[in-house]
Parts: sequence; C-alpha cells; structure tokens
Amino acid sequence: MTAETLAPRLEAALRDLAASGREPGGALCLVTPDGSAEAIVGDDGRGGAWATDTLVMTYSCAKPLVALTVLSAVAEGRLRLDQPVASLWPAYAARGKGATTVADVLSHRAGQPAFPSACGELGFDDREALVAALAAAPPELPPGGGSAEHALTYGHLCDELVRRSCDETLADRFARIAAAQGWDLHLAVADADLVRVADVEPVGSGWPGDYLGDPRWGPVLSRPPGLLDPAVVNARSFRQHCFGAISLHASAAGLARFYADLPSASGPVGGLLGPVLHQGLLTPQVSGVDAVIGREVSWTLGLQADAMPDGAVELGMGGIGGCCGWVRVDPSGELAYAFAYVSRGLGDGDRADALAAVLEEVWPVEP
Repeated sequence: MTAETLAPRLEAALRDLAASGREPGGALCLVTPDGSAEAIVGDDGRGGAWATDTLVMTYSCAKPLVALTVLSAVAEGRLRLDQPVASLWPAYAARGKGATTVADVLSHRAGQPAFPSACGELGFDDREALVAALAAAPPELPPGGGSAEHALTYGHLCDELVRRSCDETLADRFARIAAAQGWDLHLAVADADLVRVADVEPVGSGWPGDYLGDPRWGPVLSRPPGLLDPAVVNARSFRQHCFGAISLHASAAGLARFYADLPSASGPVGGLLGPVLHQGLLTPQVSGVDAVIGREVSWTLGLQADAMPDGAVELGMGGIGGCCGWVRVDPSGELAYAFAYVSRGLGDGDRADALAAVLEEVWPVEP
C-alpha cells in the first residue's frame, strides 16, 4: 500500500487525537517505496499553526542519531568498536570501567544508565562536571553485560568519544552529517532555526510525576534536574545546548527520512558506514530484559530492534514524551515503510500507539 493511500487514514487518526484534547500540536510522516505523505495538526504553542517544518524536542529519539555519529568516526578509522573507552579517556578507567568498550556504550551496556547522585546539584549545561562525574563513578551494572538504557548519560559518553577521537563536538559532527543527507534534524538548534521550534507542554496529569516517581525511571531521569520541566527545555539555553541523549529537535519529515534512508546497504547510511558497521546498526547486539525499561529489548549499535512474525524487522526509538520514529524492513532487507510522529504534547505512548494501529492494519505486528 502506498503512502498516498494511507495518508487520509493517518490524518484522520491524528485529528481524532487533537479533537480529544490529547494532541496540542504535532505531525506525522510516512515514507514508503512509492512515496511519502505528511499530516499536521494543532499549533506550536508560540502563537502559530504547526507547519511541516516545525521542529520539536523529541527526547530519546536522539539516541540513534548520536550512535550514527559515533559510528561515522569508527568508519573513518578514528575509533574501533572493541576499543576500550579508557584508551582515549584515561580517567574513565576508574572504579572498574577500564574494559568498557565503544560497542558497550553504543549498545547500552556500559553500566552507567544514570548520572551519579551528586549530579542532582548540577545544571544540565555543566558538561565538564557531568562528564567528570561519569568518569569517576563506579558502574551500576557490570560493563559489557546486560543492557540498561542510558537515558540521559548516552549523549555525554558518546560526545566524549567523538571529542577525543575527532577533535570536534558530537553536535557539530552530526550537523555535518545531517546537512549532507538533507535530514531536518538538530542536536543543537542554530540561531536561524529557533523560530521554527515548538514549545512543549504536558498533556494529562501524569507528566512528569509518573516518570520521576517510578523506581526504575526516576533515578535515571532526575539527574541533572529539570530535564522533564517544560520551562527548562523550552528555553533557548537548552535548545542550543547539545544534551545528546535527548536534545534532538526534529520535524516529522526529517525523522522519517532518516529512517527511510537506514536499511539499504547502498543508501545514505550504508554508504556512510560501510557494510560491516551498517549491519551492526541494523542487527541486535544484546537481547534480554533491559534493567531500566523493564522488558525484553534487543539493542543494535544504537537502535531498538523488534522481529516481526512475518520475518520483517522494525528498528527505531521513541522518546518519553511520546515522539517516535521507526522503519519496517521486509524479509528481503528492503524498506517496507518508515514512520515518524512528533508532538509538543508531553505524555506517554498512547498517541503513537493510536497511529501505529493504522499501520498495523496493513503491516500487522501479531501473527
């Protein structure tokens, strides 16, 4: 089925969310081999209507783009997947972390899912202190073992790898990659793009208490403080600071087109990484109950992977506010579709689930 055929049904589902009060402003984009379709609804929270190029902060949707940036350095020979992090960053060897590898970081096996408790007194923009705290702290879990999503720490660990191997920041290196591929995606928002950024706001009464009060999520999301507070993340100071694990500001089309470019070995991502690293980004490296997420998860070198009953694979990442993006790769390895949903409403995954239900009528998840 083409994107054009599905577009009216997806748009109707998005408008139903808006009519119910669950969607203050957002967009979706579907890309299939036959074309693409977008739908927008609501406003940007700043006095304007949502537009196809409106950007919004998407929380953990950032992580695959951060991983891609590190893998691009591996592709250039500046890093190795089996290289100990401490070989570049000697202080990181402290307290049992000397054997932690680049691959461990990318696949959420570094054992540092949360910043240390002392970081509860730091500002989100105190990068040097946050990085030093990670280097000095013991791992919470054995490095290289099971996974525990590095909810806020992922970007800082990856940024330090890029800085020390490439002599440039994570945000700058990613900006070059995104510009070259035409992806409207930003780990730090440039001055000229600030006018396009929507303000986020809670939808429903559960934000942020449902997360901060959770025994698994609370510790990993509360240090440094304020990153679930709209007043903090709507500020220019946050939008222009790369907090890599969560600071991706994306349009729906930008995120969907990244995922559409992901599966083909001869496509933009495959060409950037080469065949071995490209397969590492598409193929699970660790599977099991993730200690933070609390359910069975398969992690590639930067993505969550779900095997479908028909032999297809879905690869993607969602953010805690409700934004998400993924690609469905059919059993032959070709693109079935790529999809992204972005919203300024901060809530749970129920809105994305409602949109995914439309797609599942065509590409069912259950056998």
